Amino acid sequence: MKLWMLLYAMIWIAFLEFLLVMTPVQDSTVLVYVHVVLGIVILVLAFYNARRLVQTTAPARVKRIAQSTAQLAVVAAILGLLIRFEVGGGSVIPLLNISILGIFLFVHVVNAFAIITQAAAVAIAYDMWEDKEFDKETEPGSVPPRPMPSPGAGKT
Repeated sequence: MKLWMLLYAMIWIAFLEFLLVMTPVQDSTVLVYVHVVLGIVILVLAFYNARRLVQTTAPARVKRIAQSTAQLAVVAAILGLLIRFEVGGGSVIPLLNISILGIFLFVHVVNAFAIITQAAAVAIAYDMWEDKEFDKETEPGSVPPRPMPSPGAGKT
C-alpha cells in the first residue's frame, strides 16, 4: 500500500475510534474490544508510518511529527491499560475532586486528539510534498482548481 494511503488511513481509523467511544451504549464488552483492536491498529500504523517516512526524503519536520505521533500512541496505549485495570480508581485528589483514574482518562482523550491532529498534519504535509505542491505559488485571492493528472500517471 502506498505511504500516503496509510497516512490517511490512520486518520480515518482514529476518527472511527472517536465515533466508537461516543456510542451511547453503556458497558458493552464488544465495543471495548473493538476500541482496543482499533487502538492497536493505530499504534502499529503510527510506528509503521514513521518508519516508512524516515526512509523517504520528506522534510525533517514531517518525520519528527510522525515520530512524536508514534510516541503519543504509546502513551495512549499505556494509559488505556491503566484505565482498563482501573488503576487509581479509589484515589481522589482532594483539591481537584477527581480520581487518578479520571486524570488518566482525561489525558488518554487529550492524547487521542493530539494523535488525530498530528496524523492529519503528517498526511497532508507528506501528500503536498510528494506532489511537489510547495514548488508552485498561487495568486493571492484565488483558489486554483486541482490539476488534472497526466494520462498514465499513478500506474506503478
